Amino acid sequence: MKKFVRLCAILLGLGLASAAWAAEPIKIGSVLSVTGPAGYLGDPELKTLRLYIENINKAGGVLGRPLELVYYDDGSDANKANGFAKRLIDDDMVDVLIGGTTTGSTMSIVPLVEKSGIPFVSLAGAVVIIEPVKKWVFKTPHTDRMAAEKVFLDMKKRGITNVALLSETSGFGQSGRKESQAMAAKVGINLVADETYGPKDTDMSPQLTKIKNTPGVQALFVFGLGQGPAIVNRDVRQIGLTIPVYHAHGVDSEEFIKLSGPAAEGVRLPAAALLVADKLPANDPQKPVVTAYKKAYRDRYNEDVSTFGGHAYNGLMLVVDAIKRAGSTDKAKVRAALEQTKGFVGTDGVVTMSETDHLGLDLTSFRMLEVRNGDWVLID
Repeated sequence: MKKFVRLCAILLGLGLASAAWAAEPIKIGSVLSVTGPAGYLGDPELKTLRLYIENINKAGGVLGRPLELVYYDDGSDANKANGFAKRLIDDDMVDVLIGGTTTGSTMSIVPLVEKSGIPFVSLAGAVVIIEPVKKWVFKTPHTDRMAAEKVFLDMKKRGITNVALLSETSGFGQSGRKESQAMAAKVGINLVADETYGPKDTDMSPQLTKIKNTPGVQALFVFGLGQGPAIVNRDVRQIGLTIPVYHAHGVDSEEFIKLSGPAAEGVRLPAAALLVADKLPANDPQKPVVTAYKKAYRDRYNEDVSTFGGHAYNGLMLVVDAIKRAGSTDKAKVRAALEQTKGFVGTDGVVTMSETDHLGLDLTSFRMLEVRNGDWVLID
């Protein structure tokens, strides 16, 4: 009799679970640069979304409904990103969009979401994504403007005022160049050289030789993403340029150190707390979040974490939090809930958004790191 009762209970439980997942899924649409020059940014983003959507579903989903990831790889091509976003909105009929690995891809998606009225959380860095504020567009990473300010303030502490800027001609690099020029004038940094390189370039020694021969240059600031900045590091060593080298936040991953090899030694850059999770003080509000993410990601994929995967974590969790508070997947309600996010502790910092701020981070959430002995060291 007891066995019969237990069997009935099991069958009832399976029936209830089946009924729960018979509910319409909440569709999370995503366009990511999983391959191409920005592949090492997009790959951990996709892995993170898959990991946490599975975990959320195992825990019962959101509002009693499972999450379903519908994604496309734009191959680091902004034109493809536009087409895939249109497909997600019109054909797949997703409830929200998370993605846009690069600024170029993101900006190609923005007009579509603004016209369609669908919440979109970008994973790209440029400030142009959220300034001016766009009704349906939010983002998770720190901006290029914040990166320039953090770097220049650190330079000033070291007595550096004459700086060479080397930026990529991608959307992220172009915006970063513009923001760096404006911030330099604001904080008292002289840009004594201003060079650029292409996203697919494999030799930056001509630009670096010009910088080396620039009178009075004290430091190099590189604004790029993907593999290009690692090539810059190697070329810096090759031509014998000995000034301090700084990078923006488009390279915040262990892969950057691996690609650069010994040439990464001494490089400084601003990053989210995730890269130094184990080195944060015990009372840091982000420590439990970043250490848990780091463990979950490594346990699942046996790979080092990057801040890019962290951006995807933030994007997904911000959306889930907004849907829960809205009590609905109604797009207008979810958008409003995102805008009303207060004190959300994520991998990028503590997020508080508003009608005029669709990022919700300040400069204190950016940490200055230096590469020492092939590892990240927390400077500030």
